[in-house]
Amino acid sequence: MKFLFSFFLIMPIVTLIHLSGHIFFVTIFGGVEKKIVIGCGNKLFSLLNIEVRKYYFWNGACEFKGLKHDNRLTNMLIYLGGSIFNLVSMLTVYSLVYQNILESSVIWYQFIYFSFYIMFFSLFPMYFSDGSPSDGKAAELALRNKLEDKVTDDIFVKKIENEDSCK
Repeated sequence: MKFLFSFFLIMPIVTLIHLSGHIFFVTIFGGVEKKIVIGCGNKLFSLLNIEVRKYYFWNGACEFKGLKHDNRLTNMLIYLGGSIFNLVSMLTVYSLVYQNILESSVIWYQFIYFSFYIMFFSLFPMYFSDGSPSDGKAAELALRNKLEDKVTDDIFVKKIENEDSCK
């Protein structure tokens, strides 16, 4: 029962934290029309710039349009932002449990597990079956200035009319 609770509640929260990391850096670097999408399938509801879909526990994405500061370093930080947020949240929860501020519980360890899981596979430098790079691979390509399309498995950049720098 605890695993199901963790899978259907903790996993989407960890995904939201990950996507918030991307959006945080997009915001810092001047991105506009930002949106976080939790899950896939038909849209259930929207709250501010967060859209929740039918299969809310499965994956997620963030979308934005353009960047005021668009270069290799800013793009690399945007790709790594999700994992940075997962790492910080994971270390924070672990620290709070270690200091007995939070009671040691399977739920917190599931949170740490899912955070590590998402962080690891996000950073692993690979291409997914649809051809999109993982965040780690996209960060590597951005650093080497070899990233042609700024789309990964969970980041989508909306097209801007008459502007070739943002795809």
